[in-house]
Amino acid sequence: MKRPLCFLLTLSVLLTFSCKHREQNRNSFVPVFSTYSSDTTKNNAKPAKNEIFYGILTPVEIFTIFNRLGISYNNSALNPISNREQYLSSSKASINTGVYGVDFAYLKVFGIGQQMIDYMVTIRDMSNKLGIPDKYLTEPIKRVQSDISEPDTILFLMDDAYTKMEAHLRESGRESTAGLMILGGWVEAMFIATQVIYNPEKPDAEVIEKIAQQKYTLTSLLSFLKNYYDDPVVVYYSKKLKYLKNYFDSFDIYFKKGDLEIDTVKQVFRSSGSKMTVTVETLNKIRDYVSKLRTEMVTP
Repeated sequence: MKRPLCFLLTLSVLLTFSCKHREQNRNSFVPVFSTYSSDTTKNNAKPAKNEIFYGILTPVEIFTIFNRLGISYNNSALNPISNREQYLSSSKASINTGVYGVDFAYLKVFGIGQQMIDYMVTIRDMSNKLGIPDKYLTEPIKRVQSDISEPDTILFLMDDAYTKMEAHLRESGRESTAGLMILGGWVEAMFIATQVIYNPEKPDAEVIEKIAQQKYTLTSLLSFLKNYYDDPVVVYYSKKLKYLKNYFDSFDIYFKKGDLEIDTVKQVFRSSGSKMTVTVETLNKIRDYVSKLRTEMVTP
């Protein structure tokens, strides 16, 4: 899913950096979360570069983010596999193929063996509803069943499976279906991030940073979906995402001059740190809206 999106990124993402600092109301309190590294380090060593993903990630790539943040396991965050039989329309099947893919990545973080297999079988069943050959997922399922101790191999096989599924849809002229899969995956990842990781009572700066940085990915996602406005479902959810984007547009993220590197191949920003002007109130609004959107998507 990620590979055909490289052409989307440069213009839409760079435009995000061009926004000017908005003048703040003097009476309002706006917390500024900073990840700037100290300018003074031992032996004059340069600060380490942090990577910020700004492209659309595959479910397997999202796994690495889950793993790095050290998320606690919460089964209630997943879309139950019992829902799969009730997704009768192509659009529901498309969206939830993406949702279940992210849920699989979430389970992989914790090595939940049997549930991983159950979700892989569910993804295969959902893709069958879309006319995608189940051969793309047959090998990964067999490998997990025979040896669940090979995490790198399993991840590679699932990544390859999703790439082939997306390619099959494009070759059969159903790019909008692939777009809905990506949409479902992104919303599910945001749902887990805002419901499981983010604690509004005790906000963590790193978690806030990861959520706030999704403003770049959301811009790329909307640009990508714009290509498929001939599909009314894509138009419908694009309007929903544009409403969500208003919350992200209410704050800015700043990088030091000369510190930002943009890798358009791996689709990441690299910098030694950033500052952002985002309020807890805004984060809570993002959290609530994502929850409502996700509920609508997974409800049969």
